[in-house]
Amino acid sequence: MINIYDVAKKINVGDEYLIPYGKDKAKIDLNILEKVKDNKDGKLVLVTAITPTKAGEGKTTTSIALHDGFAYNGVDSLLCLREPSLGPVFGIKGGATGGGKASIIPIDDINLHFTGDMHALTSSINLISAIIDNHIFQGNELGIDPNRIVWKRALDMNDRALRKVTVMQGEKKGAPRDDEFVITVASEMMAILCLSLDEEDFIKRINNIIVAYNYQGEPVHLKSLKISKAITKLMKAAFNPNIVQTLEENPVLVHGGPFANIAHGCNSLIATKLALKLSPIVITEAGFGGDLGAEKFLDIKCRVGGLNPNAIVMVATIRALKLHGGQAFEELTNENLEALELGLANLKQHMENMAKYDVPCVVCINHFESDTENETKLLRKYCEEQGYKVAFCSAFSNGGKGASELATLVKDVLDNEESHYHPLYSLEDSITNKIETICKEIYRADGVDYTEEALKQIEEYEKLGYGKTPICIAKTPQSFTDNPKILNAPRGFRITIREVRLSAGANFLVPLTGSIMTMPGLPKVPAAVKMEEN
Repeated sequence: MINIYDVAKKINVGDEYLIPYGKDKAKIDLNILEKVKDNKDGKLVLVTAITPTKAGEGKTTTSIALHDGFAYNGVDSLLCLREPSLGPVFGIKGGATGGGKASIIPIDDINLHFTGDMHALTSSINLISAIIDNHIFQGNELGIDPNRIVWKRALDMNDRALRKVTVMQGEKKGAPRDDEFVITVASEMMAILCLSLDEEDFIKRINNIIVAYNYQGEPVHLKSLKISKAITKLMKAAFNPNIVQTLEENPVLVHGGPFANIAHGCNSLIATKLALKLSPIVITEAGFGGDLGAEKFLDIKCRVGGLNPNAIVMVATIRALKLHGGQAFEELTNENLEALELGLANLKQHMENMAKYDVPCVVCINHFESDTENETKLLRKYCEEQGYKVAFCSAFSNGGKGASELATLVKDVLDNEESHYHPLYSLEDSITNKIETICKEIYRADGVDYTEEALKQIEEYEKLGYGKTPICIAKTPQSFTDNPKILNAPRGFRITIREVRLSAGANFLVPLTGSIMTMPGLPKVPAAVKMEEN
């Protein structure tokens, strides 16, 4: 590693704008925005992926690879990533800093406590809960109905035991009630941090949070609790984006980390918009597959932030495509052209989906050593027949040099193709129309079914004036359907909306599908245990 001050100089960030956390990581003081405000915005590249599988796609690895590939080719760029959550780090996924020679460092620091942003968020979320319960305990001047408190406590850890809890036990003046925890990255507070344009916008948004309803059924906003200044003090350092480096010493901004299956899955607008002022090309990624992270990036983040993406990279692996095509996981190292050909339907649907936004999209095949020459030829031929521009990437083994072909392809698209980005749906559409547009156009469902509870909630939100907000569907990342076991590109299914939650501060609605959980659980053998075994 080189000193973080030297990393920052590569994007013309002077020492006076760095808040160091040791020699290898720092925060960027947002006072720099005044200095760079007149800079021309760079071009924005989104990295997304086919439907994720346990075979691995390597979307973050490819994002890092593309950044290093640009540098290898002598082209300036800047990468914006999300901060990892402790839940996946110790659960199924493990770390989120790339892989092999396409990694960002210091790996353990970034994956764990980093610069304290997750702790600031968790503390702010739980401060709100503590204030609500204390307000009721001290006389309940606002008339909060304890059975209609919608603000949830949080912990940045996968802990299924906290999905349903009882609070206020043993308190003489407080009636025990059911409550629940969400994982920090699924909380509305994380979404607000990542969608806020600045500190002033953040304060406005948190004051708009609906924390509960009173006995008359009227919403109680956070503003009524009079704690926005306290929350802002807790979050003060967290507003500043973090800067680290790749293994090849290229600068990376890492800031904010909402899940894409539950929340909107994109790094902060603050970091992205700052990056666009600092670099001629900005690369960013959105969580999970194109049906979740990319859809929410294009329909929520870009709309809120006034962003105009110039290109999209669709990441796939031959291994994952074969898994979608029916090959057993244990046999993925064996050549199977039939399974690969069947699995290409998943890639095709994702590419068709991106075309609906009128943004140029290229395919990146993240190369594994088990990929055979016949499989590689089949995939390249298929992409050429479909009119997809494709590049193979071996950065895991070869670093920036292995991403040179991808970087050349993306640069060619940026230089020679026009983006005519537009969202998928209009905010003027009804809530149900917006939900159904996503389900039919992106997932390819035949239709949408709603529980009575979901329909009642939608009706209530429309009466409260939230009918013209974006939609952030909570869905399994493992399938286009709401059933994680159905792979590839299925047809002839329907999506069930069992509940709809309002994030009034983030200003979007969250329809919950299938059995999606806002507090994930740990697998039988968590990554935390595997660390001991290794």
